[in-house]
Amino acid sequence: MGKYSIDPSAQFYSQLITEYEDKERAMWCYANPSPRPCFTKGLLDDLLRYYGAIEHNIKNDLRSGISPKIKYLILGSHTPGVFSLGGDLCLFIECIKENDRDRLYDYMRLSIDVLYRTYINMDVPISTIALIRGNALGAGFEGALSCDYIVAEKSVQLGFPEVLFNMFPGMGAYSFLSRRISPVEVDRMILSGRIYAAEELYEMGIIDVLCEDGEGVSKVRKFLKTLNKTENTRKSLFEVKRRVNPVSKSELIDIGNIWVDTAMRLTSRELKIMERLMRSQDRLAKPQAEFVRNPKNSATDTCP
Repeated sequence: MGKYSIDPSAQFYSQLITEYEDKERAMWCYANPSPRPCFTKGLLDDLLRYYGAIEHNIKNDLRSGISPKIKYLILGSHTPGVFSLGGDLCLFIECIKENDRDRLYDYMRLSIDVLYRTYINMDVPISTIALIRGNALGAGFEGALSCDYIVAEKSVQLGFPEVLFNMFPGMGAYSFLSRRISPVEVDRMILSGRIYAAEELYEMGIIDVLCEDGEGVSKVRKFLKTLNKTENTRKSLFEVKRRVNPVSKSELIDIGNIWVDTAMRLTSRELKIMERLMRSQDRLAKPQAEFVRNPKNSATDTCP
């Protein structure tokens, strides 16, 4: 992969690992959250700043009359076996126990800022691809759904387990899924709490490209060639789809407010279930073999 600085003023992201591949004009962005593989505030802050840098550089290229150096953004994970385990359960538990609605609301708004920026492609001519080589649960699945395309390896599992602690996925799941499948199927998926195999979601039309385990990166590169060949048609089709059935930021925020209110009503019993799930996240976050490259730093997020 070649080197290309998309953000000369801030080349250091504490919870992201990024690379540029000049042949396909593709940015590869791997989430590297700490202390567990979920949407920490640090990761969300990094993603928002990273998106701002991409938008700035592409718009500069366009103003200069040159073809943008970045055409595709591939979003993946640095943690083997995990794309993302969802929202920051540690933060949720703290906010609910302390009755701190404002802090939970701020987290919701930050999450939606990131997912909506992904959905609208940062207001620049770029395509986004979620590369899923590990399990994607809750908000992790929502993050993938906000992308233009989803490429997944066969063994991965995806779903919304929030119903286990009497919650629902409130960062875009219903909005994004109902543009891909029927509302009845969305209700069934969320209320069941079922975890789906990637192959089943591919048959449902939720996953766009399915590949064998270990072939995710090579499959994305092949997919980029397909996108290049049909670029004009695909871009026009996306414009049509978003005109016919758009997702607005106000819709996402309204649903997010319902999510915050629902969270603040959880009982101590339901919080204990959430705490057990958080401990499961911690077990999955233990050091594993790296498959991108060693990070140059360590984050400082902590949780009691």
